[in-house]
Amino acid sequence: MKQDVILSVGIDIGTSTTQVVFSQLTIQDMSSGFSVPRFEIVDKQIVYRSGIHTTPLLSPTRIDMDAVRRLVDGEYASAGVDKHSIHTGAVVITGETARKENANEVVHRLSDLAGDFVVAAAGPELEAVIAGRGAGADKFSKEHSTTVANYDVGGGTSNLALFDRGRLVTATCLDIGGRLVRVEAGRVAYVAPKIAELCQSEGIALKVGDRADVAVLKRVCQAMTRLLEMSLGLAPKSAFYPRIRTEQDKDVVLPAIPARISFSGGVADHIYSDACDSDPFRWGDIGVLLGQAIRESAAINAIAKFAPVETIRATVVGAGTHIAEISGSTIEYDAALLPLKNLPILKLNPADEASPTAMRRAIGEKLEWYALDGEVQPVAIAFRGPRSPSFKQVQELASAIVGGAASLVGRGLPLVTVSENDIAKVLGQAIRGAMPGQRGFVCIDAVGVEAGDYVDIGEPAAGGRVLPVVVKTLLFR
Repeated sequence: MKQDVILSVGIDIGTSTTQVVFSQLTIQDMSSGFSVPRFEIVDKQIVYRSGIHTTPLLSPTRIDMDAVRRLVDGEYASAGVDKHSIHTGAVVITGETARKENANEVVHRLSDLAGDFVVAAAGPELEAVIAGRGAGADKFSKEHSTTVANYDVGGGTSNLALFDRGRLVTATCLDIGGRLVRVEAGRVAYVAPKIAELCQSEGIALKVGDRADVAVLKRVCQAMTRLLEMSLGLAPKSAFYPRIRTEQDKDVVLPAIPARISFSGGVADHIYSDACDSDPFRWGDIGVLLGQAIRESAAINAIAKFAPVETIRATVVGAGTHIAEISGSTIEYDAALLPLKNLPILKLNPADEASPTAMRRAIGEKLEWYALDGEVQPVAIAFRGPRSPSFKQVQELASAIVGGAASLVGRGLPLVTVSENDIAKVLGQAIRGAMPGQRGFVCIDAVGVEAGDYVDIGEPAAGGRVLPVVVKTLLFR
């Protein structure tokens, strides 16, 4: 079977560290000679891993953009990679770094510098998912037909992703991490506001300037660990628990205690081993003590652990090898429009798809949600779509979409559709017929999205037969 290889980059700008990886993704047509082509990413190989760099900051509230750019440029040069050879990938900004004043500017500027289709991504749930995939939790879950929770415990946040037989079930994030208390010259140099509140609720005396007392900071880490236990359903949630959630108004309840658990992130190596525990403040923070507290948790130890494929590099590996999907074989598009970036998802619900009339009306109404100063903005219209539709159904669907999106088309904006079922080629052909004399649409399928997501669609690969697609969030806190 013919294979095509594309090059992907992952760049992770985290609370403590910044890393870069380059990966080769192999695309192959998995169909027989007597069926419709079916393209899949069949292999993912990391071809270059950068060093682990301290994330450069100008101040406690601002990232040093120029220093980050020099760092990334240096890694491209060391890898011998030209940005124009990059087909896909992502710049992700994670943990406390996503809260810096210039986080949005940094991640978007870097994505433009790193390649033509390197996307900007942020948000705690996305971080949890790509870290879980980078750690191999999804693969382990699928291969062993079980539930696996991956906790990515970093410098500023702990991101939980639950997989059931390879499928993502849910994700959440807590403001718990090794850099939330920093130590310099034997003194407490920084205490994050939420950790100060946690200490107050637990009756722990801790403030900046105090001597870095191991016993006191162990108590802080044990209190953090109890919050992690609560998120896993191992203990009742305390009154303080909602405060520690990164998105305080969004609680996540796991359907059941997971059968297996893995840990990734910068703290993970201290969870799996005490080999580096001799100096509790070796990183200038409480990461070693937090890892120790998690390692000693009787509740967490009741869940069988497995060693992840990656620990500190899980997020950057996930960004470079797991963030891209492909849509191919049944797609229709105008290549001149690509790549398209940061299209918000306009998601139709089952009631919206009940009839062509309902669909047309729903698209028209929901497009108004995305209007800026009275003018509609580019979006991607997402829906399930019928399975094995008749010719008449396809024609009616195309007419409903074009009619509902009249304000979009009238502004000369691209008409982009994302269907879950494999109908994009016939739908695109029908849309082309319904838009005589006009060009400007992209129809992709076999991609699942939700309201609140964004989608990026890259330039054609594999001889034009597939399009790289990234579904993401853009949440800067």
